[in-house]
Order: sequence, then structure tokens, then C-alpha cells
Amino acid sequence: MRFVHAKTGLCLILLSISAATSAQAPLDLPPSFVIEADQASFSDIADLVVISPLIVDVTVRNVRKLSAEQSAGVPASFERVLVEADVMALIRGQGGITPRVRFLLDVPKNAKGRIPKLQKQRIYLFGRQVTGRPGEVQLARPNALALFSTTNDALVRAITKEAVQANAPRRITSVSSAFHSAGTVLGEGETQIFLKTDNDQPLSLTILSRPGQQKTWAVSTAEVIDASATAPQRFTLLWYRLACGLPRALPSDRVEGASNADTARAQADYKFVIESLGPCGRKR
Repeated sequence: MRFVHAKTGLCLILLSISAATSAQAPLDLPPSFVIEADQASFSDIADLVVISPLIVDVTVRNVRKLSAEQSAGVPASFERVLVEADVMALIRGQGGITPRVRFLLDVPKNAKGRIPKLQKQRIYLFGRQVTGRPGEVQLARPNALALFSTTNDALVRAITKEAVQANAPRRITSVSSAFHSAGTVLGEGETQIFLKTDNDQPLSLTILSRPGQQKTWAVSTAEVIDASATAPQRFTLLWYRLACGLPRALPSDRVEGASNADTARAQADYKFVIESLGPCGRKR
């Protein structure tokens, strides 16, 4: 989305061309504060996308330091500034957005007590619009920022496309129950694990073991377990919810009506799922 009007249209177009044809100057900020352009983690970006009703691609136009009175409570190692930025694209947000936005930012100081130059930096903002104040944005977190790059752009857009779907995977809050059923032959069995999400969306895991075959698992997002379900593709929103949201081990008190042997099998199958998912991959 590109905004064009009499005062800012040409400026926005020129900024878009400049950002697309030249690399940004390095921004001397810690990775914990801003997601860097060339070292993005899928999960770090997903963490911000799923909590942000507004996602905007902007280029910083002006940065103004605020007075001591306006910076009350800010640690001495940070500087509070008011940032004005031109909107390059609205990636997520109902009702649109003004061509220029403003937001408060507490920026870490370097060893010399200065903050890096933010002007002309192209970044993503993750947050929400301030009610009744058009153009004002409140960041979802103090560090809800990512530098623009083709890699980050692709990640932000792909994750947002999944997150806005009505049936998008929700945050896992706990394991609600599990049980293991042994098969008719030695080494055969099935474990089912039911998960609880923050909106009671159905979510369950099924792990199948058969003699002479590799163990398999699948995730179902329906009330009735789907026989055609498979394991999630890595670096999707469903993978992220599982890899970053599941506890590392299956609590034994969640395994229903089982012998010690069945509980151990259920826990081993759960461990197999965790290992198959791989690490969450957060860097922040």
C-alpha cells in the first residue's frame, strides 16, 4: 500500500525508490532492541506479529529528544525520543493509517552516552493505534521494531498473512490431557495429546508407532481428529505455536488412566514431537 497526497506523495515515492535501491546504513543498536536486517529469527518476528493489530513499514523522518519531565522513569542508559516517520506500507491494521505516524521510543545509549542516528532508517513498527489520536502509534513492546530488508519483509508479510486468518493457530497455554493405547503386537501403539489454547481452539497431537516402521506424528486443529493430518511444516505459524509454546516435557499427571509403562511411552512420544519440531529459535 502506498499513500499519495499533495504534501507527502512525492516524498513517499522517492523514499520507497531510495530504500529499494540502496542498503541502509548500519544501526548501532543491540539485537535485543531491534530485529536486525540480516539475522532475522522467524520466531522473533512471529512474537511481534501475533500481538500487534497494527504493523507498519515506515521510514524515519525526524527524531526529537524529550525533556527530563517528559522522560520521567526512563533509565539513565536510555534516551526517550518522539519519532515521526513516513508510512511506506500498511501491512496490518483495520481502518487504514495516516501517511505519517508518531511514536515514543526509549533508545539505548552507546558507550559515549549518545543514541544512534535513526533518521532515514526504514523499519517495521509493531503495535496499535492510539484511540482518538490519528497518527499516533503505541509499540506492542519497547523493542517492537525490525529493520527493513528483503528477508524481513518476506517474513513479516508471510507471518501476518497466516496470523489474520480466522482459524489462525492460537497461543498454547497448557497440555490438558494425554493417553497412550498399546497395539496388538509388540512395539505398536498410539499416543494422543490434547492441548489447551487461549481461545479454546481445538489442538491435538497424535503419535503412531508400528513395528519395523519409523515413528510418525501429526497435529490436528479440528474437534474430530483428522486422519489425513500431518506434522506442520517448519517456519509456519502452526510450527511456531508448537515449537515455542509446548512445555519441554509431558507432565505425568496429564496422562489419563495409564499404567507406568503407558505413561513412559506417552512421555517418550511427546519427547519425539519436541525433537522433531526442533528449537524455537528465538534470539531475543
